[in-house]
Amino acid sequence: MEIKSMRFKANSEASLANVVLQGNLKNAKGKFVTKRAEAIKELDDFEGTRDAAAAIRNKVIDNLDLWLERFETKAQETGAQVMWAKDGAEVCRLVTEIARKHGVTKVTKSKSMLSEEAGLNQALEAAGIQPVETDLGEYILQVNDNEPPSHIIAPAVHKSLDDVADLFHKVHGTPRKTEIPALTREAREVLRGHFLTAEMGLSGGNFLVAETGSVALVTNEGNGRMVTTMPKVHVVITGIEKVIPTLEDLSTLMRLLPRSATGQSISNYFSILTGVKKPEEHDGPEHLYFVLVDAGRADVVGGEFHEMLRCIRCGACMNHCPVYQTIGGHAYGWVYPGPMGSVLTPLYAGIENAIDLPHAATLCNQCGVVCPVKIPLPELLRKLREKQTDAGLRPLTERIGLRVWAWVAQRPALYGLGASLGARYLKWLAGGNKSIRLLPAAQEWTNGRDFPAPQGQTFREMYAARRKSAAQGDAK
Repeated sequence: MEIKSMRFKANSEASLANVVLQGNLKNAKGKFVTKRAEAIKELDDFEGTRDAAAAIRNKVIDNLDLWLERFETKAQETGAQVMWAKDGAEVCRLVTEIARKHGVTKVTKSKSMLSEEAGLNQALEAAGIQPVETDLGEYILQVNDNEPPSHIIAPAVHKSLDDVADLFHKVHGTPRKTEIPALTREAREVLRGHFLTAEMGLSGGNFLVAETGSVALVTNEGNGRMVTTMPKVHVVITGIEKVIPTLEDLSTLMRLLPRSATGQSISNYFSILTGVKKPEEHDGPEHLYFVLVDAGRADVVGGEFHEMLRCIRCGACMNHCPVYQTIGGHAYGWVYPGPMGSVLTPLYAGIENAIDLPHAATLCNQCGVVCPVKIPLPELLRKLREKQTDAGLRPLTERIGLRVWAWVAQRPALYGLGASLGARYLKWLAGGNKSIRLLPAAQEWTNGRDFPAPQGQTFREMYAARRKSAAQGDAK
C-alpha cells in the first residue's frame, strides 16, 4: 500500500469537506465507545488485568529473539514451516513462491493488516494469482476498486448502508437491496464458491503462542475458519512482535482484546490453530507456513519507542480519538490510522515520511486511558515531535517560534509581560466580540473556525489581585 502520510493536511481538508463521509462518520461515532464501556464493567479488576497484559507484552519485547526462537522450534515440531521477511517486498516474494510451489491460482484471505502493509494483493495479481478478501468489510473495499481500509477492526466503517447497496447492485448485477441480512447473504453466496475452489488460504495472526507453536485468530465472521481449514495450504502473515509465551497469557489478553475492540465479552469466532492436518482429522491444511515480518519492528526493540510494540491492534485508541472521529482513517495515508498510526507510521515508514502524523492529535490522552496494554501514546507522540524538531524536519518558522517561546518561558517576568500584552492585543482584535474571525499571524487557526477571545483578567493578574486582597485582609 502506497504511503500517503505526507498529504495528511490535504487529506484532512478533503475529509472535512466530504459531506457524505462526515455523515457516515457521525452515524458510526461512539458505537464502539459505548459498547466498550459496558463490556469492561464485566471484569472484576479491569486495571489489574491491564497491568497483567502490559507485563506479558513487556516480557516478550524485552527478550523478543528468545521467544521467537522458541515459537519457531515448537511450530516446526507441529509440521509448520517458519519463514522470516525483513520487509513487505520479501513478504510478497515468499508468499508468491509458496503459491507457485503448490500450483495455487486463487487465494482466499481472512483480514490481515500485515498484507495491507506489504501490498500483497497487488503482488499476487501481478503474478497471475487471484486474491479474494473474505472479511465482509475488506470484500466491500476490494470490489470498490481496491479501496484501502479506514479502520483496523471495521475496515468499511466509513461506508453507509446505501453505499454498500449501490456497490453490490453495480458489482454483482443483482437487484438493489437495502436490508443488512439480504446484503450479507448476497456476499456469502458470492464468496461460497471462492471458499470451495481456493487452493490456498491466507490469514493474519492476533497472537503467536510460543509454548505450543500455535496461532490465535479472533474474528466475528466464519470466513476465518473457512480460510484456515478448507484450502490445502495455509499461510499466516504476522509481525514478529505478536508472539506471547503461553496459552495462559493468551487467556489474559483475550479478556481485553474483544472488549476493547468491539465491546464484546468474546468474539464470535476464536481459533487456536496448531500444525498441519493429522491423518485422523477431517479438516485443516496439509501445509502450514508462518511468515514472520520485521518491516521496521526490530529497530523499535530496546529503544525509546519500544512500548509501542505492546500494541494488540484492538483499535480502541482510534475509536476514542476526537481527531480520528472527525476525519476518518484515510486521511492518515497508510494502513494504521488514529493515534496508533500516528506513532507506528513514522516508526515503520520513516519519520521523514510522516511529518504531520505526530501532530495529528490533541494529546488529550483518551487513547492512553483506554489502551488495554497501557501504551503511553501521547508521550510517544511528543517524543516524535521532539525528534522531528531536532532533525530540522519541521518548518523553520515553527522551530524559531518554539525556541523563542522556550527562552521567554524561562524568564517569568518577561513571560508575564508578554501574556498581558498578548491578551490585550487579542481583546483589541475581538473588538468587544466573544470570538476573533481572523488571527493575522496564525491564519490557519481561523480558516475554518473562530478563535475565542480572552475574557476578563489573565491568570497572573487574578493571582496578583488575590494576593493583594489577602494581604490587605491580614493587615486589618
